Amino acid sequence: MEPLGMTSILLLICISCLLFATWRSRSQKGKEPPGPMALPLIGNLLQLNPRDLPESLKQLSEKYGPVFSVRLGPKKAVVLYGYDVVKEALVDQGDDFSGREILPLLEKLFQGTGIVTSNGETWKQLRRFAITTLRDFGMGKKGIEERIQEEAHFLVERIKNTHERPFNPGNFLIHAVSNIICSIVFGDRFDYEDKKFLDLIDWIQENNRLQTNIQVQLYNFFPTVMDYLPGPHKQLIENFERVDKFTTDIIKEHQKTLDPTCPRDFIDAFLNKMEQEKGNDDTKFTVETLSRTTLDLFLAGTGTTSLTLRFAMLILHKYPEITEKMQKEIDTVIGRDRSPRMSDRSQMPYTDAVIHEIQRYIDFLPLNVPHAVIRDTKFRDYFIPKGTMIIPMLSSVLYDSKEFTNPEKFDPGHFLNANGTFKKSEHFMPFSTGKRICAGEGLARMEIFIFLTSILQNFTLKPVIDRKDINIIPVTTSLARMPADHEISFVPR
Repeated sequence: MEPLGMTSILLLICISCLLFATWRSRSQKGKEPPGPMALPLIGNLLQLNPRDLPESLKQLSEKYGPVFSVRLGPKKAVVLYGYDVVKEALVDQGDDFSGREILPLLEKLFQGTGIVTSNGETWKQLRRFAITTLRDFGMGKKGIEERIQEEAHFLVERIKNTHERPFNPGNFLIHAVSNIICSIVFGDRFDYEDKKFLDLIDWIQENNRLQTNIQVQLYNFFPTVMDYLPGPHKQLIENFERVDKFTTDIIKEHQKTLDPTCPRDFIDAFLNKMEQEKGNDDTKFTVETLSRTTLDLFLAGTGTTSLTLRFAMLILHKYPEITEKMQKEIDTVIGRDRSPRMSDRSQMPYTDAVIHEIQRYIDFLPLNVPHAVIRDTKFRDYFIPKGTMIIPMLSSVLYDSKEFTNPEKFDPGHFLNANGTFKKSEHFMPFSTGKRICAGEGLARMEIFIFLTSILQNFTLKPVIDRKDINIIPVTTSLARMPADHEISFVPR
């Protein structure tokens, strides 16, 4: 036999043995979740709609069950579909599923550090420090409530100055919400006409729009290829770098003016922590992690809440009967002469139900932010290898027809008992659940309630077009859902 032929046979035997050993090892550990046949490189892309991944995954769950696998390009993911499996994974087996899968676009932007995209000890220490420090600066306390009330007053006065002219309230809302997290992280709010602040918000707003573009969504499937191609994904990355520079410049100013005995904000507190950790070679507190953590807090504290309020304006001016019931409750409990406060919420079951239904209906992060298993994991009857991407679909929980009658319809009754009292639901998890639940949930809930009730306390929402033509269906992007652009006339009450 020719040497080349013998070499080929030996190589084939070696490969076969390796494949058999791999199969045997995994078969001994357990079977992996089922899923559609995947093609090399592109995975299941031909069976998925990148413009609407939640719908594609919903259809696959109907065929393969609540736990199934797909390949997003070359990357394998396990999808969890339904309340039972999401809770079982993120809560009951929370440690196993506490990792963060870094999507290529998030990796490009955050480089695996900060709170949202880090893992292991880095994540644990940064999250613990952030939560403690934010509490020290008033999150969840009366101090931050007063800041939100003050900002709500500025917002109401700004709306009054439109003199009932129709306008898109998106910018007003994002400016007001952003100022809350700015006051905590940067130490001060910005004037609504501040040029640097307006540029910053414009970059964030443009990135929200760019997320709906197919090239941006394809980046998570084929990052290496997309890096060489022109397109809106390049603009998104450039805008992010501008926002990053904005926060980095503020950090540099803080370093120059820091008084260790009197920290002004989150950045000062972090700089103090860096000084304390100077002798620790394994410290997680560096200028790089400060920059990314600051950016995490700023973007999360600006984007999610302002978009929720934009959705609220869109939905409520379509349904005046719902708005009128809320305003009646506001007039009864709060009146017209003082600012709303969080203690009012327990006496306002209908308003509370509407806010919950807004968050349920918009399903802001339908795929959640992807998780990863931190070790080889046995889940139900399946074996999930360490490092596997996990997609715990929040939409499958928030749109569960067993819990919410007719979930496709906006209905505050989903959160009301027959006697009109507020009805809690374990399916309500717009901020996710388990160990990776949003660190700013308490702040977001406070902002949404105070800003929304302040607006309805002072204005009637008048549509520009026929109410039946107002489209409240969210626009799906690669990760989030966005409200359609709309104009409203705010008429003083």
